[in-house]
Amino acid sequence: MGWWKVEGVAYKPLDDADFDSRSDQMYISPDVKAPRMAGVLVKIFAWFVEVPVLGMLLVYFVKRKNFINKFVTEARLEESPMFIPSHSFHHDFEEKQVKNVDHDSSPSKRVKEAVDCLPWDTRNSTEGTEVGFRHWTVLDYARAYSSGDITPTMVAERFIASVKESDGSNLEMSFFVSCDASDILKQAKESTLRYKKGEQISVLDGVLVAVKDEIDCLPYPTTGGTKWLQRFRQCSRDACCVERLRQCGAILVGKTNMHELGAGTSGINPHYGATRNPYNRVRISGGSSSGSAAVVAAGLCPVALGVDGGGSVRLPAALCGIVGFKPTFGRIPHSGVIPLNWTLGMVGVLAATVEDAFIVYTAISGQLPSEEPITSPRRLSFPMLNSTTGITDIRLAKYEKWFNDCSSDIRLCCSEALLRLCENYNWKTVEVSIPDIEAMRLAHYLTMGTECIASLSSYLGKINYSELGWDVRVALGLYGAFSGKDYVMAQKMRNRQKQIHRRIFEKADVIVVPTTGVTAYPILDDALQTGELDYINGAALVQYQIAGNFLGLPAVTVPVGYDKDGLPIGIQFIGKPWSEATLIHLAFAMQVLCRQDCRKPEVYYDLLNNN
Repeated sequence: MGWWKVEGVAYKPLDDADFDSRSDQMYISPDVKAPRMAGVLVKIFAWFVEVPVLGMLLVYFVKRKNFINKFVTEARLEESPMFIPSHSFHHDFEEKQVKNVDHDSSPSKRVKEAVDCLPWDTRNSTEGTEVGFRHWTVLDYARAYSSGDITPTMVAERFIASVKESDGSNLEMSFFVSCDASDILKQAKESTLRYKKGEQISVLDGVLVAVKDEIDCLPYPTTGGTKWLQRFRQCSRDACCVERLRQCGAILVGKTNMHELGAGTSGINPHYGATRNPYNRVRISGGSSSGSAAVVAAGLCPVALGVDGGGSVRLPAALCGIVGFKPTFGRIPHSGVIPLNWTLGMVGVLAATVEDAFIVYTAISGQLPSEEPITSPRRLSFPMLNSTTGITDIRLAKYEKWFNDCSSDIRLCCSEALLRLCENYNWKTVEVSIPDIEAMRLAHYLTMGTECIASLSSYLGKINYSELGWDVRVALGLYGAFSGKDYVMAQKMRNRQKQIHRRIFEKADVIVVPTTGVTAYPILDDALQTGELDYINGAALVQYQIAGNFLGLPAVTVPVGYDKDGLPIGIQFIGKPWSEATLIHLAFAMQVLCRQDCRKPEVYYDLLNNN
């Protein structure tokens, strides 16, 4: 029985750990041992996983071959478990070039404060110095409405026609799970009347915003990408973040497609279709906020809401060539969101530009509802993007071995973007070593799976498993086999990584990495009806995402270029807790340097010019 036992890693006390980039510490790349499966193969594998005794043996084999037992479950760690990635706010923590705003102020007032922080040319002109393609922004829509050149009703009508076209047999983009034309037109007519009277609420008045189907938004059911969840979990009111957008006059246009139950990274949903990438419709858009990323890239909405539990906002944003922003855990209200991952998931913003992500972030942030126990700072710091001096003396932590563990196109593109950033703003990189990154990825997977199965446990016994996609059946089978020991040991690793990252942030302001290890890979026909298991590509997509969720850190991805096939590449900044303003500063600075190279997606709808 010696083969059954696994010798776990004995982790050094952190006082003995080496954070020097010159150390001989071994970097471990994601080493996933699992073949791609779809169609008949994934069905057979799901049946094996669901057989009681055989399934347990199979799951143990999978955990052993992928080093989950070695690096996490049987590991020896001094740290105690940390179950919630909450962060205290230190009053001596000061960000540069910011304006402090009371988090109790109304959403529309916060939006006005945010617009005042934008550069003059952004606020007052549609013209720019960029020579590349340019998405229409929130302020473009607000200016067009105010001038009377176009109305929210006209834009809503064009939107409805464009969504219908995108669903046609020629494209089959599968952007939305549900989209109610009559409700959209009703909201649009109300906004049009406000503009006619000169009583618009904010710059978001009349702006189209899509919502991931994990977030409650009336009049739609919240399905989580399934065909059954709405039978057990009724949507009776808007989520807090949606309610705040309505208070700003935004038009909520429907529920975007997502990877079923957020249990994958491709965005291929056998019930509602594979959400296709607007830059190449035979490629994935990424998951799980696949539809939210794709509708923004395709020009249907300047902004959308997503939920980020394992890079689920940042990952599809990078693959679709847009901005994805995930704030600190506890910064955005989570009420009204399906609790698939209590301690990992976080509402985030997908937008065509950093400015639009900033505007929507300010609208949905602020004071948390009384039912949410997390404590957040009683102030919001908004970045003064209109400052003539800019933000100075930024230190960017770079772990060379980790940074370079991606495709050659991504490595070259992100390295060049980082070099341009530092040279242009006189910032500097700080070479560091970040221990146990692969162990953190595995511990996050255990945490995500355990919390997902616990959240759904009261429903799963009531449904017919034929209602689930085959790839999700496999995922739930694996999740259900995780033990209490698995979960607790993962939380010990969480505590260890929190302390590791705290030491990294003593050396630098942010950590910089590529957003994904690969660009959007092809959608294969055999996955359309069953979903697919592609854990190798999945690990490459999420490997740079984990700290943002597992440790509750803020993070943002910005498009910086394209691979040899014309597919978008993103770079990511991971910040200290509550440092959203600094991240927005950095993202905006990166955007200024790269936006002239922006290319028009293959599938794009121009709702302002109706082209």
